[in-house]
Amino acid sequence: MRRQTGFLIGTLLVVTGVVKGQQDTSQLLKEVVVQSYYSRASLQRVPTAVSILTPADLQLQQGPSLLPAMNTVPGVRMEERSPGSYRLSIRGSLLRSPFGIRNVRIYADDIPLTDATGNTYLNLVDQNAVNAVEILKGPDGSMFGANSGGIVRLSLAPLPADTHHVQLNLQGGSYGLFHGSLNFQQQWNNYQLQVFQGYQRADGYRQNTNMKRSYTQTTQRWEYRPGYTLKLLAFYSDLSYLTPGGLTLAQSQANPKQARPSTPTIPGAVGQKAGIYNRTFQGGLVHEAQFTPRLKHVLAVFGETTHFENPFITKYEVRDENTAGVRTYLQWENDPHRNSLVQWKWLNGLEWQETTTDAIEYGNRQGVRDTIQRAYKLTADQHFFFTRFQAMANGFTFEAAGSLNYFRYFYHSGNQTKVRFTPQLMPRISLSYLFAPQITGRLTVSRGYSPPTTEEISAVASKDVEPESGWNYEAGIRAATRTGRASIDMAFFYYRMQNAIVRRVDSLGNDYYVNAGGVKQKGIEVQGTFWIIRPGGHSLLRGLKWTEGYTYSHFRFSDYIIGQKNYSGNRVTGVPQNVLVSGLLFNLPSRLSVYVQHTYTSRLPLDDGSTFFADSYHLLQANINWQLPLRMRYPVSVYAGAYNLLNTNYSLGNDLNAVGNRFYNPAPGRNYFGGLTMRF
Repeated sequence: MRRQTGFLIGTLLVVTGVVKGQQDTSQLLKEVVVQSYYSRASLQRVPTAVSILTPADLQLQQGPSLLPAMNTVPGVRMEERSPGSYRLSIRGSLLRSPFGIRNVRIYADDIPLTDATGNTYLNLVDQNAVNAVEILKGPDGSMFGANSGGIVRLSLAPLPADTHHVQLNLQGGSYGLFHGSLNFQQQWNNYQLQVFQGYQRADGYRQNTNMKRSYTQTTQRWEYRPGYTLKLLAFYSDLSYLTPGGLTLAQSQANPKQARPSTPTIPGAVGQKAGIYNRTFQGGLVHEAQFTPRLKHVLAVFGETTHFENPFITKYEVRDENTAGVRTYLQWENDPHRNSLVQWKWLNGLEWQETTTDAIEYGNRQGVRDTIQRAYKLTADQHFFFTRFQAMANGFTFEAAGSLNYFRYFYHSGNQTKVRFTPQLMPRISLSYLFAPQITGRLTVSRGYSPPTTEEISAVASKDVEPESGWNYEAGIRAATRTGRASIDMAFFYYRMQNAIVRRVDSLGNDYYVNAGGVKQKGIEVQGTFWIIRPGGHSLLRGLKWTEGYTYSHFRFSDYIIGQKNYSGNRVTGVPQNVLVSGLLFNLPSRLSVYVQHTYTSRLPLDDGSTFFADSYHLLQANINWQLPLRMRYPVSVYAGAYNLLNTNYSLGNDLNAVGNRFYNPAPGRNYFGGLTMRF
């Protein structure tokens, strides 16, 4: 049994201004600005459900992944079945994801990380390369294409304020965790260069959970004439991790560290060397042209190539995936310098992607490819045209947006199958009103649409899987004090989905997918902050900030019948009804801070029949951050912390509808982390 290591010396610092994008906590937070609709807008005036993780928010959560920070956002659930194996859902969209991310579109600035089939490898990205995250919750295909879960935009570009530096981050922790990164950034007049290199490894809590990732990224920006800019974003990621597999309740209670054992008919995870191996290069060029103060054009061309291998319990899959695409739009607005009664912007554009997948499935003979079982080639083509009109006048903000989505695929496996889905219109209408300078109410109506992914189309037992779609109705309110001392954001939504795609597992453990009829999703999301003690002063406690996030999910199947089984009225699988996240940030003298967070997650159903449930659980985490009081040219910051201080037994990433009731992927007990940051 591997011993847990203790506190190690740490990396990014929260409370000083020496690390990228940090804010001086002697001041209250500045107004948050939203970039996702391609025009800088105050979060207070945005008429849709948007949550933002600022650099300061990310620096509060300094562990080995984005998971802790993402899970502070109401309505968002990120899971980790083992190191490197992440899943992400917005408002309960995990129904389709045995691993990875589907039904949520993810962008890195203007470059889609989601391919033409709707699949995203978020685990390829080093978390230290992410500067900020914007999350658009609920279906929003108005400018981002087919989805019924939401949109995530990652900021991977260097922050404009950082003109030149070299930053070293080192991190270590329990179960063999090591994470190091080196970030170089330099500005020469109108040219900016950033090169980022990261390496991460972890042995993991359970058997068969070793993870390694090497990540290299460059971003470059050249303003070759005033108002005309060329940007490059490119990264290469080499990721590998072993997968322990799910356990039954009895197995997880007897020995939570074990990998999935063998049965008389099916081998185990260790014997089959089950794992994921992914080598991906992805990049894109973005050209921005500000023709006039009123007219702007953006053109992005991008591509991706992936070699993917997955030795699984029952097979050994090898895939080569290649994606090419283009995204362009033209934005026109009235004169921003003229005091017009109505300020308006109109944006029109298109995005096109094509992903080709060449796949071979072999038998798996103890981690070695055996005879070929099946080979296929799938080409997915997705393109959409989008438009968005926004007008602001007398406290009102009105947006009318929509996209016309086209999706088709060609499937070759002995015979050729060609499927072309009917073009789908995804409209969105939003209205907000500024009742007072710091109080805004909003209403939104939007349509979601999401076609099946490559895995869902190509699964052997899947037959004629149809896209899922539905209408979302939403109301919300944002309020804040004039000084920024307190704020609250509430959302109430009702999403009626049709033809929901649901993952099932056959007797041999192979995934397949069916349409589950309808799903009714009703929910409440609340997020608030309050400075109990305003930052500053000279007392022992120089600031105390309280944050609270609450998610209520009343999600039910409707019209869901398979054979003789009727699941209508059951709770949606994998979605907890209540999640409460509470945090306290203590600012102390000498640039020292302490952060404590508690998370409560209610029990959740593990199968569509609502027969098996995962128990509710409480998690407690804490970390301390300190800039060393050294009189030296190069500032040094340290931190240390711990997860699961209550040593709770829980599963963060359940295998839903698992054959043999192997639902559980036990998470680590009490574990520690820490690191070091130096900036030159």
